[in-house]
Amino acid sequence: MEWIYRFRASARRSAGRPEIHMMEAQGLPPPSQEQTKLAPEKQQHISGEPAVRYHGWKVMPYVIGNETCERLGTIGTTANLLVYLTTVFHIPSVAAATLLNVFSGTTNLAPLLGAFLCDAYLGRYATLAAATIASFLGMLLLTLTAALRSLHPPTCVSSSSCQGPTHCQMAALLASFAFLVLGAGGIRPCNLAFGADQFDPATAAGRRGIASFFNWYYFTFTIAMMVSATLIIYLQSNINWAIGLAVPTALMALSCALFFMGTRLYVRVRPEGSPFTSFAQVLVAAARKRRLPAPPSPADELFDPPHRSKLVAKIKYTDQFRCLDKAAVVTPEDEVVVVEGPDGVSASASVNPWRLCTVQQVEQVKVLARIIPVWSSSIVYYVMLTQLGTYTVFQVMQSDRRVGRSGFEVPPGSMVVFNMVALTAWLPVYDRAVVPALRRVTGREDGISQLQRIGIGLALSVATMAVAVAVEQRRRGAGARASWAWMVPQQAMAGLSEAFAAIGLNELCYKESPESMRSVAGALTPVGLGVASYASGAMVTAVQRATGWLAQDIDKGRVDLFYLVVGAMAAANLAYFVACALWYRTKNIADDGGVELETSSKHNGDAPAMAV
Repeated sequence: MEWIYRFRASARRSAGRPEIHMMEAQGLPPPSQEQTKLAPEKQQHISGEPAVRYHGWKVMPYVIGNETCERLGTIGTTANLLVYLTTVFHIPSVAAATLLNVFSGTTNLAPLLGAFLCDAYLGRYATLAAATIASFLGMLLLTLTAALRSLHPPTCVSSSSCQGPTHCQMAALLASFAFLVLGAGGIRPCNLAFGADQFDPATAAGRRGIASFFNWYYFTFTIAMMVSATLIIYLQSNINWAIGLAVPTALMALSCALFFMGTRLYVRVRPEGSPFTSFAQVLVAAARKRRLPAPPSPADELFDPPHRSKLVAKIKYTDQFRCLDKAAVVTPEDEVVVVEGPDGVSASASVNPWRLCTVQQVEQVKVLARIIPVWSSSIVYYVMLTQLGTYTVFQVMQSDRRVGRSGFEVPPGSMVVFNMVALTAWLPVYDRAVVPALRRVTGREDGISQLQRIGIGLALSVATMAVAVAVEQRRRGAGARASWAWMVPQQAMAGLSEAFAAIGLNELCYKESPESMRSVAGALTPVGLGVASYASGAMVTAVQRATGWLAQDIDKGRVDLFYLVVGAMAAANLAYFVACALWYRTKNIADDGGVELETSSKHNGDAPAMAV
């Protein structure tokens, strides 16, 4: 097979780039896209300039503090929006529910677009900066709709004489929603990836820091949800809406301040352009060469130029999805530019990447193709959590909600707190005791693999539904004597399952996804939640029409049988996940003998002890 090499000066690529002209004049190859990925002061150059300075846990107060305050500011508000729309804006309940569903669905889907813009054009730092400001503006405008009389309808004199919102009042409300959607679209897909970017993946301490960061992230996230679901909602419902919205707005302002305080310390990764373009090139090139015979020794015969960047990991060849390998088969029609570096290693590039791709590009597509089936198992898992959370509220409403003889009654909507308490109580134990013990047994830095962690969580989801079925059967038999405390075990088990499945899935998506798509990987969780929300609604409608089990009065229905169906779905989902996990090939990073960016753990450090 004849290879056609054409040595050309890349005039168009180096136009307006004096540093490229200088490197060519010295006989050095121009920097690759991977090497221009970071800001100039943070680049790792071939000539041996200083590597990226990772600060690890030193910047976590800014990253996690920003996320915690943002969650405190927005979660409590959005959770109580239905009450606000009906009691302050006097919107009819059906119209208010419809508006809230549209808002929630858009909020869950916006991260997908935000992640694309982040990875392709803006970068994670710029996206988070803009999104944090947008969330603050949305909260500020929403607070003004409650504080200023001109921005909300007058108080109802009677139930029959309630005045609805004017066009200007409705416009102000919708504008606040739009800012909140923009904020969620940028924050949700980027915050996890941005935090993990601050650790050096080339050192053992950095890798342990990334794994511990995911636990810390969910720990603080759940604490924020607990405070929002109690204190913030109490202020809004029992004091007044102006104060109840002003407090989360102030927290959102603090979130902005914390984020920008760490600006000088952050590792900021520049976007490389649309990652989907590279994936499309692989698919198009493979389709064009679909009639070529498969190479007998793909690892040696495919177009695999030396990987010169220390900023993007070199992925080893895998023999899955062999049809995609043809995108890297060199034919006489393919043109390759080769430039010899001072070390004698050729830096090769395809003239037409829509005809010839590198093995690195092909392997990145394979990684994404392996992640998607594993991620899809989370949709059924989130459906299980949604159904359990919804009908646990109905179960508690039909039970004795008194706490001892105090006369205090547990609010049905507060049962989710037991889910959060179990998760927050377990995470420090897991991070500081279980993982080190497992590390000594398995030899893995993270104790167990992400796939094993997800599998444990999905298995716990099946056990949770089994407990829920038994509790509901007992509750129906006890009638009014049933206690709200009977529902605590199923909520606590659901929290434990999240500690394994949800965190494991996020960590898997981050670590396995290509560097150019880590924000898109971060958007997979909210997208999965959005799909699960729609699927949950469709499931309830279908079950009720087919069986009548979900009556208005659950004592007259058969919620236990409904739970049994959900449990069967969870069991089938576990079997599906196990099949995907057995088939899955973990991304294998090539050892090219290059130096690490950081050879010590000086700036990463081990995770500080978690304390509750």
